[in-house]
This record gives sequence, structure tokens and C-alpha cells, in this order.
Amino acid sequence: MGEFYLLAMKYSSLWDVVYICDTSSTARELAAKKSPESKIISDESIIFNDPEIQVVGLFTLANLRKEQIEKAIAMGKHIIAEKPLAYSLEDEWKVVDLIERTSLFATVNMYLRNAWYTHKLKEVAQSGEIGDLAILRICHMTPGLAPGEGHEYEGPSFHDCGMHYVDIARWLAGSDYKTGHAQAIRMWNYKDPWWLQCHGTFENGVVYDITQGFVYGQLSKDQTHNSYMELIGTKGVVRMTHDFSTAVVDIRGVNITERIERPHGGKNIDRLCDMMANSIMSGVRNENMPYFRDSVIASEYAWRMLEDARKNELPAIGDLKTLEEIHVRRAHMTNGYGLLKKR
Repeated sequence: MGEFYLLAMKYSSLWDVVYICDTSSTARELAAKKSPESKIISDESIIFNDPEIQVVGLFTLANLRKEQIEKAIAMGKHIIAEKPLAYSLEDEWKVVDLIERTSLFATVNMYLRNAWYTHKLKEVAQSGEIGDLAILRICHMTPGLAPGEGHEYEGPSFHDCGMHYVDIARWLAGSDYKTGHAQAIRMWNYKDPWWLQCHGTFENGVVYDITQGFVYGQLSKDQTHNSYMELIGTKGVVRMTHDFSTAVVDIRGVNITERIERPHGGKNIDRLCDMMANSIMSGVRNENMPYFRDSVIASEYAWRMLEDARKNELPAIGDLKTLEEIHVRRAHMTNGYGLLKKR
């Protein structure tokens, strides 16, 4: 993820990338090629101790993030972080308590909040075009990251990736979660579920269902995916689909029938970085920047649904031999979903 941020900042006039820190010599060599003007280091304390540094970007795995956030706060640095904010939920809430005692700006990459299509969905829902929002449905299934490929600190699929959909559902509904029930499956007999569906209610009475899994045709000859959001109201509906290149918002309101197609926008890292830079320069926090608290609420609910699923006859289908075939295929793929960079 660090490379995404580096490129976004380099293409912006708002940032000077002074340091790039990585413990991997291979990563440092790559960073030196991509940003020769930056100081490439392996000792993170140099960054935290430099009084000229205003913002630190923390893009490590979750097991290191709490300690780094604590260092940043102690040295008065603003923070951009990946999620989850720590390895355990208890530590995540400790981080929230720490940052909320300061006047520092801190945000986390809940990227769907910065997507044009989610803002359009919410705008339409609030306009009255679909009546009162009643039902919120989200689905995101791709071949994606296979079990055992290095994200153990971030948790199973519904926590690592599903956090984004848990967060955006809450944001679109404009309400906190009230009830929830989950069913999951241990695909290929892996120890953790890699597909989960949950449904329930928000405090404001809106009902939801969320489906997420990286199980969608892992060994298909030609891979595909299924990703959508739809907000169903008492009078109309607005929905979104995308192919990772183009996103389409389809409005079927009481007065408007419209189809909007625009570039998907990826993870919108550039928007997040620019919002942080402008917030620091103006002294006023951009209202669209997610708070640390938003991330931890999503993390907590994702863990809650994973725990609920384990109580509901968590079946196992397939075998580890098939998972080995998936790993071999993904290791040699050059075009696919969620491919890891080769060292």
C-alpha cells in the first residue's frame, strides 16, 4: 500500500515525501528508483524524531501499527494509516482513546467513503427520489486474496476486506448497527471462513445485507467478479455496479431515471491525501475524512459477525489440495484479482 501513497503524493503539489522507510532491502531499492529525491531508510525512529515532519503514513501490517501510532502521537505528528489500526480490537480502541485526547488530524483509508459513486448513492437517497430508505444491500465477491497469502494480521477475508463494506453500509444508512446475524463457510477446508453473508438492522430501522468473499471462481478459466450496492426506498431505488474500470450508478427515482457512468477511481488514495494536506494547511478538518473511530467500529462489527458465523454451523467445503492449486496458479498469474507483488 505504501507505493500507492507514494505515487499519489508525488503527483500532488501539496506534498514533499522526505523519508521512505522499509525493513526490506528489496523494497528500499524499489523506493529509491521511484522517489530518488527521498531519503530511503530502515530505521523508523529517524522519521518520528525529525521535527520538520508534519505527517507520517503508516502502511505496515496491523501487528506494528499500534506502536507506530503511539510514537506519532508522542511526537506530535498527524497520521494517515491503513486499517485495521491494530492487531487486536482492544488495542484498536486504545489507539482511538489516545488520538481523541489530542488536536492532531488522523485518518484511515476507508476508501469507499471517497468514491464518487458512494457519494452519489447517498445524495440520491437523501434527496427524496427513492422515498424513505428501507433496504441496503451490498455485495463484493472476487477471486481476490486467497487464504494464507500473508494477511493473517488483518484477519479473515470479512475483516480484512469486509471492513470497507461494513463501514460504507453504516455511512450510507446514517446510523449505527443494532442487530446482526451471519452465515459463513470455510472454503477449501481452510481454518477461517473466506465467504460471509450477514444481515440485520440499523438503529434507524433500515435493514441490510452484506456479502463478501474472495471465493468467486478462483480457478475459473476466465475470472470474473460480482460487486454492487443498492439502496431500496419506499418509492424508488438507486444502485451501483462496477468492473474496476468503470462504475455505473442507475437511478430509478420518482422524478428521475438516469444512468451515470464514470471511471471507477480505484482506492482514491489521492483524494484522501489531498484532504489531509488541505486540512493541515487550513487548520480545519475535512468533513469527509474518516476518523479512527469509524475504522474501529467497522472492525468491531466485522469481528462480531465472524464470531456469530462460528456459532451457526460453520461448514467446510472442498479441500486443501484445491487451495494449493489456487496458490500455484496465483503465483504465476500476471493479470488477475488481488495479486501479490513478487519479491
